[in-house]
Amino acid sequence: MNINYLDWLAVLGAAAFMWVLYYLDRKKNMDFGLRTIIAMGFGVIVGLVFKGHDQYVSAVGTIYAHAIAAVVVPLLAFSIVSSLTGMGDTHKLKKVGLKTAGFLTLNTLLASSITLVASFYTRIGANLASQPIAEYKKLEAPSFLDTIINLFPQNLSAHWAENQILPLLLFFVLIAIAYNQLSAEHAEKLLPFKHFVDSGNLVMGQVINIIIFFTPYAVLSLIAHAVSKNALSDLLPLFSVLVLAYILCAVQIFIVEGLLLRLIGKLNPIPFFKGMWPAGAVAFTSQSSIGTIPVTVHHLKKIGVQEDIATLGATLGANIGMPGCAGIWPVLSAVFAINLLGIDYSPMQYVFLVVLTVLVSIGTVGVPGTATITATTVFLAAGLPVEIIVLLTPISSIVDMARTATNVIGAATASTLVAKSEGLLDLERYHAAGAAKGDEPTSKPISEPALW
Repeated sequence: MNINYLDWLAVLGAAAFMWVLYYLDRKKNMDFGLRTIIAMGFGVIVGLVFKGHDQYVSAVGTIYAHAIAAVVVPLLAFSIVSSLTGMGDTHKLKKVGLKTAGFLTLNTLLASSITLVASFYTRIGANLASQPIAEYKKLEAPSFLDTIINLFPQNLSAHWAENQILPLLLFFVLIAIAYNQLSAEHAEKLLPFKHFVDSGNLVMGQVINIIIFFTPYAVLSLIAHAVSKNALSDLLPLFSVLVLAYILCAVQIFIVEGLLLRLIGKLNPIPFFKGMWPAGAVAFTSQSSIGTIPVTVHHLKKIGVQEDIATLGATLGANIGMPGCAGIWPVLSAVFAINLLGIDYSPMQYVFLVVLTVLVSIGTVGVPGTATITATTVFLAAGLPVEIIVLLTPISSIVDMARTATNVIGAATASTLVAKSEGLLDLERYHAAGAAKGDEPTSKPISEPALW
């Protein structure tokens, strides 16, 4: 049998770092978010030292991602039905849904506008020598009518298998509406159903607690894989695009979202960032907004957002708005193409790019490969050559880490703002999320699993 000793040395190195993380947790009682940051650093070390030998190490992150993906639909089923049947008011549900969609769309508009200004004044792509276009497989964007039709449920098992969350969300909401309409007249008959969904919601919450316990170890694995698989020679020609994309995502996350919380929500953004950091880290490493939904909901609840608002906001935010994938990336790619090819673009055409991204952020709901699809749709509508998108392929996966984190934090911001505006944000828990370790409440609102 052919044994690659570097593969196994990588496993030993990763295992040693994981033991350190376990020690910091159980012996030093270190904060979860800080352990996640340390895990990212360990992952970078493993990826650099054992470059190209991460196949066994990356298995830990893959298993974690699979576990998270497996619980998304059952979590949503119990959580949405349990929460909305407790809400009891269909008008309130409609109001909360519209508010959430409004904040998500605002996020995309701001992300697109900032990206346009930054890309225009940095003249991104203007000084890059034009490269030959490699073989490019064109992705077809769905028509507007098809997009609307695909929003509604048809085959629940197929939607589950293909991670098409919005049709399932609408089905679960329909169940809750039906319950609320019948509850006044048939309260006693419906009591077993209510007990079932409430109990299921409680159990699924503990399942999420157990999975989230392993987040730092998975982050180490996923970061090691990301660092190991990317060659520096492939990144250098597009390094300026990569850097600008990360800067824009950082601006969107920390400045734009922070200002929205401060100006609209009248909230100190520090507790929000401290509380939501682990969800951002999972999104960054897993590159899946939908797969991060359970983690996002978990941490939104920990900062005081009511469960129904948290679940609705996190779910919609993984499908609508998406400031990273549908705001920053399409505009950055488009301006890159315009400058690279020396296309003469008028001010109104640039403004049209922003309008397009806002429309596309709603019109490509539930489509796999969102960032590529949104960029392709914008390119087609703006008359730009879609083949240029392939030039950005070497950095796409790395940028996707920041894009996904931006999407998730944007959705969490929208959920927090909606909860605050509806009086459904527990301000005591929110401010406690930003307290120093020694100042935290002794009784945690969500228990951590005692696995050993």
